Amino acid sequence: MSPVEPSHPESPERFPGPSGLAPDIVLLGGRVAVVTGAAQGIGAATAMALARFGADVAVVDKEPTGLDHTVAAVQSSGRRCVSVVGDVRDPEVVAKLMEVTSTQLGTIDILVNNAGGGFWAPFRGISTKGEAALIAENFTQVTSCIRGALPHMVRGGSIINVTSIEAHRAGPGFGIYSAMKAAVENLSKTLALELAADGIRVNCVAPDMIPTPGDAGLIADSGAMLDESYDATPSTQAGSPDAAAAAILFLAGDMSGFITGATLHLDGGTFAASGWRRRSDTGAWTL
Repeated sequence: MSPVEPSHPESPERFPGPSGLAPDIVLLGGRVAVVTGAAQGIGAATAMALARFGADVAVVDKEPTGLDHTVAAVQSSGRRCVSVVGDVRDPEVVAKLMEVTSTQLGTIDILVNNAGGGFWAPFRGISTKGEAALIAENFTQVTSCIRGALPHMVRGGSIINVTSIEAHRAGPGFGIYSAMKAAVENLSKTLALELAADGIRVNCVAPDMIPTPGDAGLIADSGAMLDESYDATPSTQAGSPDAAAAAILFLAGDMSGFITGATLHLDGGTFAASGWRRRSDTGAWTL
């Protein structure tokens, strides 16, 4: 079996031995990133972080005002930025995004599939039309973006798919959404193997308890409430879009060069807890 060529020839030289790590290994200078769902929340934070660490960025979202803010923030970091306003569920929007990126910025090195979403409804209440919309929004557009990006990832790269803790547990009232996030996580493992010979890594981040716009509406629709008698997560730190961006930034660059087919659980320990909760008054763990 022939050895896999690295996506960036200089990378192996940074690991000559036990002390081979260098601070500049976290930088992304000269690389091009594509981020979907970049008008707000995790997508906006990720686009800004990638730019601050040296990448030129292409962004897409169906919400133009927020997308303009993201573009301005990226450009204020001194990096180039192109944008496409549209819904990535539309194959023509995806094709336009990849064409604009490749022609104006160059070869794609990083693809962050962040766009997605859903609504609360028990399975019996989901119509075939609603199910199709959830599948398109949380799975089909991911495959479409990957398929569109691959011809432009000629020197290797990193694909990061944003899933959810719901990819790894049941989701009452979010059954199709959860199933599609699980599908993306499984697909990512397969693509990590299929694309390895091209020097392309594929990983996921699975967030939970990251406050983003729209959460309040979903909580109101579902009737879900956090019991204030218990800590929100096992961690003493609060989640944020920047925390998600930091994990994605790690997976995008050379620091994670030997990681593929993996999922980073970005949830303050919620997945690990598997139902264990800590009382906020006594600190005792209960089930």
